[in-house]
Amino acid sequence: MNTGSDGPGEVAVASGDVKVDGAEGERALGSRAPAFIKARRVLHLSWQVGVFIVGLAVVAAGVVMLPLPGPGWVVIFGGMAIWATEFVWAQLVLRWTKRKVTEAAQRALDPKVRRRNIILTAIGLVIVAVLVGIYVWKFGFMMPWKIKDQ
Repeated sequence: MNTGSDGPGEVAVASGDVKVDGAEGERALGSRAPAFIKARRVLHLSWQVGVFIVGLAVVAAGVVMLPLPGPGWVVIFGGMAIWATEFVWAQLVLRWTKRKVTEAAQRALDPKVRRRNIILTAIGLVIVAVLVGIYVWKFGFMMPWKIKDQ
């Protein structure tokens, strides 16, 4: 496995002053394992395998929670955060996700967009109220089970 290091047993890690895309306030990319673990290649590889397995278990639990009750997306991003402690690709995915969520939040706070969303919500509520009214008018207000017969 090529780690990009010069000597045997060394692991390539991005230095603390590296910035991606000139972003201020972002941490450097690379492993956040303790120094004594990074110093030993076999120990660092087993550390990475452990982090991957734990992150995979958390992401799998989040995927299971998507159709079931539970905070599925929060748990998935928690698993990605666990992976991001060790893997650069996960750090890049989390940075991209954070940037997209921030952009979406900024767009949602735009007064024009908020007004449009309120209007669409009101129209949707009126449509639902009309459909419920038609149902009650046609079939009456009747419970789906028969309470009188019991």
